[in-house]
Amino acid sequence: MSYTVINPATGAAVTEVAHLDVAETDRAIEAAARAQRDWANVVPADRARVLRRFADAVDGDIEHLASLETTNSGHPITQSRWEAGHVRDVLEYYSGAPERLIGQQIPVAGGMNVTFHEPLGVVGVITPWNFPMTIASWGFAPALAAGNAVVLKPAEWTPLTSLRLGELAREAGLPEGLFQVLAGRGSVVGERFVTNPTVRKVVFTGSTEVGKRIMAGSAEQVKRVTLELGGKSANIVFADADIERAAATAPYSVFDNAGQDCCARSRLLVQRSVYDRFMEQFEQAVQGVKVGDPTDEATEVGPLVTQAHRDSVASFLTDDVPVAFRGSCPDGPGSWFAPTVVTPERGSRIVTEEVFGPVVAVLPFEDEADAVQLANDTEFGLSGSIWTRDLGRGIRVARGVEGGNLSVNSHSSVRYSTPFGGFKQSGLGRELGPDAAEHFTETKNVFFASE
Repeated sequence: MSYTVINPATGAAVTEVAHLDVAETDRAIEAAARAQRDWANVVPADRARVLRRFADAVDGDIEHLASLETTNSGHPITQSRWEAGHVRDVLEYYSGAPERLIGQQIPVAGGMNVTFHEPLGVVGVITPWNFPMTIASWGFAPALAAGNAVVLKPAEWTPLTSLRLGELAREAGLPEGLFQVLAGRGSVVGERFVTNPTVRKVVFTGSTEVGKRIMAGSAEQVKRVTLELGGKSANIVFADADIERAAATAPYSVFDNAGQDCCARSRLLVQRSVYDRFMEQFEQAVQGVKVGDPTDEATEVGPLVTQAHRDSVASFLTDDVPVAFRGSCPDGPGSWFAPTVVTPERGSRIVTEEVFGPVVAVLPFEDEADAVQLANDTEFGLSGSIWTRDLGRGIRVARGVEGGNLSVNSHSSVRYSTPFGGFKQSGLGRELGPDAAEHFTETKNVFFASE
């Protein structure tokens, strides 16, 4: 079985990618287990050195990786270059982890107590189609640094950059079988990561619905999971904020990657006293967003990933949803969708469900308490932004909003050097940050008697 990769900007077929079956997946997992036993015995400095070579290989292939991502996913070429560079940076960051997996010496009577961080074994990483390279690196880099093997299943729609990263890993000298990219269906390859007992942890980024199934299936073997799931984040603009700046940056908090981002601030909450003023400036900012050919250096937003996903996004814009204004997008072939701003009622479907496209719902609020209540009126809790000149308010609202990654006076809150994850049904566990490699280890406690 195979999948035909489609260029979302043109609708043209790019290539065929073979899909693995269950038996092939099991063989890959067995090979990973064999490689992991040797990798775990590699001294930390040498393990770090191999990861740095992997980072160097990615650095030398940035233009190629960027071109693949733009062709496969429709990301603007400048964004794709940044994403490839981000993979390099993540590898470089976690190449420091092997020599920093430091245990503890705990005072006890009658001897000495120490702890060790032992690798789990084989880790299965299942990645989404919206950010194929970057999200893959968040799982495989710290897992490899901690002494594990990794089997990575990319999304069916967007496998090309992950497959290339697998090639670069081998070129950089990672042992055969240690890091494998297994293309295939989620119901086959991804499901086998959950049911094969040799895989000791599953890292999944994707929908909350699938995440729940992975969590339930992993419980059968008491298998560890890290789940980064859906989002319906709020961008909260208070009357005392820098309205011009908040309005100018708001499009990029939701329309980046054509809104195909679980961290997208797809609910824009504006204090009623400045609502009209903000909307006037926001409309100008939206009209200025350049949607078009992703190979053009000036393009800011490309197409949606597939025609099927475009249809899904369009289904939210029913006749009863008031559209305030739209941006522009190309006509003709491709999965194009213009940035769209709607002003629905509280509690409507487009306010509560994840659209995962370039659509933002704008809602007025009265005061601080109303803003926090409205921001939390969702089953998700992944990210969000708060705009205010009042530092105390920024702290209060940040503590009050139920979200894992918040920013004050910025539309960005994700850094590879800080923890990432969600509250409520947006996820379980944390990725990234200085402790990420420890999330791929078991803590072993050993008592040495002195008598």
